[in-house]
Order: sequence, then structure tokens, then C-alpha cells
Amino acid sequence: MTEFRLSTLDAQQAAAVRRNVPMGELTTAFDTGFSEVMRAVAEQGGTVTGPPFGYYHSMPGETVDVSIGFPVSTVVRAGDVQPFELPGGEAVVGTHVGPYDDLERTYGELMTWVKLEGLTLAEGMWEQYVSDPAAEPDPATWKTLIVWPLA
Repeated sequence: MTEFRLSTLDAQQAAAVRRNVPMGELTTAFDTGFSEVMRAVAEQGGTVTGPPFGYYHSMPGETVDVSIGFPVSTVVRAGDVQPFELPGGEAVVGTHVGPYDDLERTYGELMTWVKLEGLTLAEGMWEQYVSDPAAEPDPATWKTLIVWPLA
């Protein structure tokens, strides 16, 4: 069971590509998006300052409106890569441990916790992919930070 907490976050400068993709193509969109952002950051002499993220602008359905990127040290703009900000403020935060396929279970736990606490969530939220699957091949150990701002 995932433990959730309220946290006050500082806004983070980021660089991202925004995509509207079918759910079945999300993994490919993340792979190409992360590569595109990393290339732009390197070409512009920037530095990645945190783990990669997927910012979901609304609740996913058959398609998902997502910004894919990294927190960065400087403004990055190149082609589809645009400046982005992970918002600051009060948010529900929890760490999912396990494969991405199990995230739905963790979101169910989050919704139960939010209801019990009497909180109202904002529309947009994000996941930060703390673990690198290339470095940690066992999906059972992968850590994903879930951040959902309050309305």
C-alpha cells in the first residue's frame, strides 16, 4: 500500500514536448519525447536537474494529453521542445513501487486517501520516473513519484 502525504512544492523549470497520443502508444511517445528533450538540452548547454516526468493535462481516456520532459537548469526551446513549469503549491505526493502496469492500483489508493482527507484535486498532475529501467531491469523495484496538486 502506498503512503500519501501533503507537501508544499516549489515550481520547477523544465523543458518538455506536448503530445496528444492514444494510450496504446504512450510508451513510444515517452521514449521519443525523452530523447528529443535530452538532445535539445544538450545542444543548448543546459543541465537536467531531476528525473524525467510525464505531466498529464487532463484525465486520460482513449487518448492522453501529456507533456514529456525533464526539470532543467535553463530555458530550453528547440522545435517541439518548449519551456515548461512543474507547478508549485500544495500537492498530494506518494511513491509507487513496482511496474508501470500497476500504477492504476496506486491511483485507486490515492483517490481513496483524497476522499477520506476531504481534499479536492486540480485537473493536471504528474509522474516523475525516479528509477531508470535501463539501470534497474527488475520492474518490481521501479519507483514512480506521483504528484497531484490541490485545486
